Amino acid sequence: MENTYPDADNYICADCGHEWPIVAAASGSDDEAVIVKDSNGNLLADGDDVVLIKDLKVRGSSQVIKQGTKVRGIRVVGGDHDVEGKVNGGAMMLKSEFLKKV
Repeated sequence: MENTYPDADNYICADCGHEWPIVAAASGSDDEAVIVKDSNGNLLADGDDVVLIKDLKVRGSSQVIKQGTKVRGIRVVGGDHDVEGKVNGGAMMLKSEFLKKV
């Protein structure tokens, strides 16, 4: 997101309040896949279809994405908002905790 700022050892997202470390944890390999799970603990992968489990307000807009809206062909990305997909014709970054795999 564009509204992030550093605070001590963490970055903070001003939009959602999520914090993550500035220095990424050392891993064995840079080629490791990002592991993302939905609200029920199912693993999500690129190309999966998911459904929203909660009404979500869109930042900077009066639009609300309703519960039960299907997002097809998601793409798993790293970070706080860890899923990218098209919702009602527009690209959105979503948190996996509000998604359920179909």
